Amino acid sequence: LYATVGSNSNIGENGMEAEENRAAILEVDLQTGEKRLFASGLRNPNGLDWQPQTGELWTTVNERDEIGSDLVPDYMTSVKEGAFYGWPYSYYGQHVDSRVQPQRPELVEKAIKPDYALGAHTASLGLTFYEADLLADKYQNGAFVGQHGSWNRKPLSGYKVIFVPFKNGKPDGLPQEILTGFVNEDGDARGRPVGVVVDKMGGLLVADDVGNTIWRVSPE
Repeated sequence: LYATVGSNSNIGENGMEAEENRAAILEVDLQTGEKRLFASGLRNPNGLDWQPQTGELWTTVNERDEIGSDLVPDYMTSVKEGAFYGWPYSYYGQHVDSRVQPQRPELVEKAIKPDYALGAHTASLGLTFYEADLLADKYQNGAFVGQHGSWNRKPLSGYKVIFVPFKNGKPDGLPQEILTGFVNEDGDARGRPVGVVVDKMGGLLVADDVGNTIWRVSPE
C-alpha cells in the first residue's frame, strides 16, 4: 500500500523531528504493518495513481505558503523510489527557501525537479489517469486533476477540474479545463473539487466538499 502523508508545518518551523515520515510517500506492508519511506521532500502529497503507459507512480503535491501569490507552484510528478523532492529546504527542484534554518545544501543538491507545474496555490488534490473508453480518445492515458482552490491568493486559483494530456508516459501540452464554475461573481466558492475517479461506465466522478455533491462528467 502506498500512502501519502502531509507535512506537520509550512517550512519545518515546528522542528524537523516533528516531520519524521511526513512530507512523504510511505510504502506499507499490509500483512505486517511495517512501513518504509518510499519518497520524501513532498510537502503535501495527495492523489496517487499509476501512469498506464509506464507503470510509474504519480502524485499531486501542494507546496508551501507565505511567499506571495505566484509562489510556490503546486505540481504533479512521477515518484522515484528513494528520491528527495526538496521540502522544506528548496522548492521546484533546487530553488532554495532562505526562510528555512539551518540550511541543508547537501539535500538541496539531491532535490529532483517535478515533472509538471499546476499553478501556485491551486490546492491540486485528486489525481486519476484515464483508461476507459466513454470519453474521447484524446483523454486516453492522460490525467484528471481536482483543484480544491486557493485560500490565500489574489486572484483566486484552482476551483476546477483540469486534464493534462500525456504522450509516451509524459505530460504533453497545456492543461485543459474540464469542470468549472465553482466561484460566483462575488468571489465566493459554490464548490471545491477534491477527489476524482473513473466509474465503471467510464465517466469521471468528482467529489465536491463545499457543494456536498458528487459530479459526473460524461460526453454531451
